[in-house]
Amino acid sequence: MSPFKALPIAAVLLLAACAVGPNYERPPVETPAAYKESKDWVLARPADASPKGKWWEVFDDPVLSGLMEQVEVSNQTLAGAEARYRQATAAVGAARAGLFPTVGASAGASRAGRGRGSGTTTYDASLDARWEIDLWGRVRRQVEAARAGEQASAADLENVRLSLQAQLATAYFALRVSDAGRELLLENIKAIDTSFRIAQNRYAAGVAAKVDVVTAEAQLKSVQAQEIDLRATRAQLEHAIAVLAGKAPASFTLEPVKYTLRLPEIPPGMPTRLLERRPDVASAERQMAAANERIGIAQAAYFPSLSLTGSGGVASTSLSTLFNSSSLAWSVGAGLGLTLLDFGAREAGVRIAQAGYDAAVADYRQSVLDAFQEVENNLSTLRWLSEEDQVQRDAVRLARESVALTINQYKAGTVGYLNVVLVQAAQLNEERQAVTLVGRQLAATVALIRALGGSWDAPAGKS
Repeated sequence: MSPFKALPIAAVLLLAACAVGPNYERPPVETPAAYKESKDWVLARPADASPKGKWWEVFDDPVLSGLMEQVEVSNQTLAGAEARYRQATAAVGAARAGLFPTVGASAGASRAGRGRGSGTTTYDASLDARWEIDLWGRVRRQVEAARAGEQASAADLENVRLSLQAQLATAYFALRVSDAGRELLLENIKAIDTSFRIAQNRYAAGVAAKVDVVTAEAQLKSVQAQEIDLRATRAQLEHAIAVLAGKAPASFTLEPVKYTLRLPEIPPGMPTRLLERRPDVASAERQMAAANERIGIAQAAYFPSLSLTGSGGVASTSLSTLFNSSSLAWSVGAGLGLTLLDFGAREAGVRIAQAGYDAAVADYRQSVLDAFQEVENNLSTLRWLSEEDQVQRDAVRLARESVALTINQYKAGTVGYLNVVLVQAAQLNEERQAVTLVGRQLAATVALIRALGGSWDAPAGKS
């Protein structure tokens, strides 16, 4: 067997046998057996690839669902993330191409001569091939690093999608809370206007002082100003929703409607395996895998590189004889290269890669800790807000009763109008606080869903 025939066989054997650098293993992270703020939850196996489903449907709001579909179609931030994912996918193909030979073709004609002679024209055409054998797994490590980068980019895309959906839901519920608060203020304006007229009538009858009328009117103007302020807040929220849905604010309107703020029921046995579906955690883990492959790429620089080259073509002074057997020419060769002295460049490259991997491990572990913290925070928020909401309902009921009693006393002339102002202001404050509490619970529910990486009731393997 000729050495040129044996060389590819040896290269294939070496290709299958050698790959310098550490093989990737996911480092362990400390995870609790259960969440501190919800004793009924249990830790389960990682499932970051499980589909999240349309988590917003737990709120049973068709308008919100329609807006979410527009985010998927029209949001430009999401479109940019999708394009970056396609870049990462293409990078895998570019890296994989390094495993195969490159082939080129050339053709030309040249004319040469000496003195005043007519000269000679030469025609040629050739094919050239070059293949750098991946002896030490450098290219394979590059492919694996690119593949891990692609997977990280896919997770980043999902993270952007989930983040935008959560932002939209939060802004939407804030707008509905604003509408509910404005409706509450309008009702209070009517009630305060009635009290104002009572004060005017009592003043006209000579049984009340002018200060009662002035105080009543000042109270009315104050609440009217609060209602106008809520219009400004609502406009900003509507603009934010428009941009998230991929629309210009001028072309988007979300009409106020009679809206009942509802909280979805959170099942007590919510599995913590959904936490592992968080796309940012999945992205951090894939970035860590890519960093591990870069260590092998850096270490491969210490070893020699082997390249096979070959060329074949034809050359003739006449086009009619260009493809005759006598015009054929060919060559094959092999080259071995090794860097002998680089003054520490390769060693520095390995240290850089190792430090990059260590940083990726730390980032991954921190992302897991951050994820658990976010879940615990929102669980505790929902827990305490629920208790606060029950107490707040009692405060609203008592405030309304106090207003009714005080107005009757004022009509009877047993108390001054200042007492009416105080109890009406207290009632408005308690009712607005009750609406705000529901809004905070909705926001915390959305934040919890985001912290979990998706809806808690989407079974694994189903969308």
